[in-house]
Amino acid sequence: MSTVAIRNVHKSYGALPVIHCVSLDISDGEFVALVGPSGCGKSTLLRMIAGLEDITAGDIVIADRVVNDIAPKDRDIAMVFQNYALYPHMNVRQNMGFALRQRKISRDEIDRRVMNAARILGLEQLLDRKPRALSGGQRQRVAMGRAIVRNPNVFLFDEPLSNLDAKLRVQMRSELKELHQRLGVTTVYVTHDQIEAMTLADRVVVMNGGIVEQMGPPLELYDKPMSLFVAAFIGSPPMNFLEGSLNTPNALILDDGTEVALPAPVAGNGRTTIGVRPEHLFLTDAGWPAVVSVIEPTGSETQITARLGDYVIRVLIRGRTDVQPGETIHVSAKPADIHVFDTASGRRRETVTT
Repeated sequence: MSTVAIRNVHKSYGALPVIHCVSLDISDGEFVALVGPSGCGKSTLLRMIAGLEDITAGDIVIADRVVNDIAPKDRDIAMVFQNYALYPHMNVRQNMGFALRQRKISRDEIDRRVMNAARILGLEQLLDRKPRALSGGQRQRVAMGRAIVRNPNVFLFDEPLSNLDAKLRVQMRSELKELHQRLGVTTVYVTHDQIEAMTLADRVVVMNGGIVEQMGPPLELYDKPMSLFVAAFIGSPPMNFLEGSLNTPNALILDDGTEVALPAPVAGNGRTTIGVRPEHLFLTDAGWPAVVSVIEPTGSETQITARLGDYVIRVLIRGRTDVQPGETIHVSAKPADIHVFDTASGRRRETVTT
């Protein structure tokens, strides 16, 4: 079973802690994405799984074997880096088969594995080219092919698409997902792009400041973020936030006096922040008044940026609109689409059960 278990892992550089007691179980064949802003610890965690970074405390278990003291080459993993790391003097065939030659595998077996990976990745016509004669997407396919030929227990990806342009990233995302569905190899994927994480992964792990903020299926994180950080990080465009005080368990009074009905009675009191995704706001004749500042049409959708009291909000509507900058609009949201958080702790507020 190609499982990965991260058990109470800590990492410090001298007196500076960067990973704080992270635990995570990854099932055989699962695709897990580690996502978060720069410096959150996701790449450090991946490098500890690979054996490229030492662990300060805790255990990493791959296929039921503790690998803390096992060299990277003996962990039966294959890693794809952000910068491709291809040998410029070797052609595609030689790059893909290099690790196998180092392991003294027979030439026939190397040729068989390289050709199989080339067919999967559409590289058959490029096997005799050097990396300088390849596009960015083709180089990334070669890097993935070099990982595939090793038949590893686990694939590790460290922001593999970040050097590609936007159109190619979308294409490669689709190819990566299809590749995982075909091979079924356990995969740990690091990215700062939450769209990549949402579209690729079976489960997303959101990291912040060296801790795990929340983990779960992508749509679970989207539908029920457990903290302000996750709510702000997951979703594009990002969630709108409005802060105020609870008037009753069912209503929030913003600082400008606007009253917002809550989806259910909320426990507690004090400063409260509500979040509404741009796509869950809609234009209405009687709602929260906001002054339009920017209109961004994309054809199928229109994004409206407006000022609601002291807050800048974004409204994403299907299709097109005649709304103009400077105009006052009224927006509203269904109570079920309003997320409620404690402002001080940043945690999701629980509703009152009756």
